Amino acid sequence: MKNYYAVIMAGGIGSRFWPVSRTQLPKQFIDMLGTGKTLIQTTYDRFRKIIPQENIFVATNESYAHLVREQLSELSPQQLILEPIMRNTAPCIAYASHKIQQLNPDAVMVIAPADHLILEPDVFLADVTKGLECAESNDWLITLGIKPARPDTGYGYIQYGKSAAVQGFKKVKTFTEKPSIELATTFLQSGDFLWNAGIFIWSAKAIIKAFQKYQTEMNEVFKEGAEVYNSTREAKFISGAFVRCVNISIDFAIMEKADNVFVLPADFGWSDLGTWASIYELSEKDYLGNVSSSSENVIAYDSSNCMIHAPKDKLVILKGLNNFIVVQSDDILMICPKDEEQGVKEIVSDVKGKFGSKYI
Repeated sequence: MKNYYAVIMAGGIGSRFWPVSRTQLPKQFIDMLGTGKTLIQTTYDRFRKIIPQENIFVATNESYAHLVREQLSELSPQQLILEPIMRNTAPCIAYASHKIQQLNPDAVMVIAPADHLILEPDVFLADVTKGLECAESNDWLITLGIKPARPDTGYGYIQYGKSAAVQGFKKVKTFTEKPSIELATTFLQSGDFLWNAGIFIWSAKAIIKAFQKYQTEMNEVFKEGAEVYNSTREAKFISGAFVRCVNISIDFAIMEKADNVFVLPADFGWSDLGTWASIYELSEKDYLGNVSSSSENVIAYDSSNCMIHAPKDKLVILKGLNNFIVVQSDDILMICPKDEEQGVKEIVSDVKGKFGSKYI
């Protein structure tokens, strides 16, 4: 286990959970599910069962460093991978890989978002352990693919080849970004597509080799920091390194190009908690199908199948609403049809255009 590492990705803004998730306090630092723990705390606690505590790193924007320190106080400063500017996942993963390889050339790591829901954590950890063991002895780039339950247009898809599985792993054939409903339906019917969960497993050697091959300039940027990683000079180096990197995801930068990508089909009760509707689907409902974060302060008349999220000191009264999202933060109230919530990002953009960053 000493060679096992985890990198928890916690840099997103979570704008689809606006107005609760805001720039100053994104969803990964909020107890979105009412469990008593924030999403990042739950993710950290999950990995502690199979990864040494000192080998768990959190990658986030430097403006969220104080939130990570508050919520995961046991982490040392060295375990924070702080991005000076947002550059998507590829530069962040390149940085983390070089930093961890400097600590341990034999490191194998799992990269996972901070804000996903795992309903069957033991199954998840068994799959991750299987991936880590495989990555120790194979020069593979491994991803976990979720068996699709429906033709969802909000997820990316991974197609695997028809060849026999090797230790349960399938050779990846194609990646497809969020498809149309018609294409997603075809994917589901074909039986050889999985949802892309954005969870990756590989050795530091394998991923750095892939960066050298497919993102040479970016790799050279972080290679230059070999002598300063895990020292007091690291932050200064990184502040200059990130501005030299393109804004690109790990999928576009590496995974769609590499020929040594394998997927492990998995089913551990996964959700990326991407929208209010996803919270609704996963939550316990009353007899009218309503979900509330504080049911004792909600009175519903002739209202059903609604998602209500409000501070516990607010009284919420609904009358004649069906299939709506009602979300209140301290200074914002949003009421939106549940089937139109994909427009929340557009709403956030409009609010920013009219009021600046005050409500963002």
